[in-house]
Amino acid sequence: MTAVARTTVEASAVPSAPSRDRGGRRLPRILHPVAWWVWALALATAVSRTNNPLLLFLVLAVLGYVVTARRTEAPWARGFKYYLYLALTVVAIRVVFRAVFATGTTPRDHFLFSLPHIPTPDWYAGIQIGGPVSLEAVLSAATDGLRLACMLCCIGAANTLANPKRALRVLPGALYELGVAVTVAISVAPQLVQSVQRVARARKLRAGRTQGLKALRGIVVPVLEDALERSLRLAAAMDSRGYGRAGTATRRSRRATGALMLLGMCGLCTGAYGLLDATAPTFLGLPAMGLGTALCVAGLRLGGRRITRTTYRPDPWRLPEWAVAGSGVVSAVLLFSNLGYDPAQLNPTFYPLTWPDLPLVPTAAILLAGTAGFLAPPPSPVQRADAP
Repeated sequence: MTAVARTTVEASAVPSAPSRDRGGRRLPRILHPVAWWVWALALATAVSRTNNPLLLFLVLAVLGYVVTARRTEAPWARGFKYYLYLALTVVAIRVVFRAVFATGTTPRDHFLFSLPHIPTPDWYAGIQIGGPVSLEAVLSAATDGLRLACMLCCIGAANTLANPKRALRVLPGALYELGVAVTVAISVAPQLVQSVQRVARARKLRAGRTQGLKALRGIVVPVLEDALERSLRLAAAMDSRGYGRAGTATRRSRRATGALMLLGMCGLCTGAYGLLDATAPTFLGLPAMGLGTALCVAGLRLGGRRITRTTYRPDPWRLPEWAVAGSGVVSAVLLFSNLGYDPAQLNPTFYPLTWPDLPLVPTAAILLAGTAGFLAPPPSPVQRADAP
């Protein structure tokens, strides 16, 4: 081995300083995946607080800006538009169900059209199938569906921005195998989208002229074959790495871990019930929540002893991670605090039909979550070969 090759191997085996370009500047790095998930879940929590369509559309605009500004060129970073399609489907289904299973209209409603009425038996009273459909009912259903659609898009933004393989590395040892299963499940949809796009490009290169349902066979069969081959390779790789092995854990330790986790989850559920129910005893609130959290942490630590993992160059948690995660958390806190605005402005009514107000503090809170688009480091540029 030459001196140059030996130096290259030794340098690659030791974590080096941050990479720099030819001008000596620091190259961009990937944000910690947990920071993106904290930001997205906090924004979804804020969305669950409001039913104002203006604020919901503002959330969608913020998500679109952040995803566009900070997504990478990875396969999982191309699937946000499919979450938007799913969101439109949710809104459409909600509106159709509200129109078909109508609950009646009042004389002050704005009549749109009428569906054929289907009589129902007496024991099915309270819900009628068909009948007049009003504008207020359609707008109310669309707003309810829009809130759920925004929550789905928040999860889609986290899947688009966060690297699922890097997120797997920060899980506790006891949740590693579960995290592998969740990571594989999350990666299925982007991989299928990538396979469909690759097959479609190959058909264009071969001058395939069949379209519509006739072209379905030529696309579905290669995609299924690709998915089967990928599954076999994944199974072989997981088997070679000892996935699912019991390790050095004894039957007693496994039972203790299961008991601690089960009791801890029961404590968390009891604590959540005590906090939500004002008539519940005091010890069912925060004390039960704290006890459940302690039991879950003990179970995770005990279960993590039987799994030994090493991490090469762990993702750092620095100021950009605090800034991105904090912007989402502060947004959720402001929408739940009811400070500086009327809580009724978050859930406007459509009876009578009026234009919803745009409260200042919730608007500023959602725009604060949008600062993650420039607080996070920019994604790495696509490496291209230099021209001769």
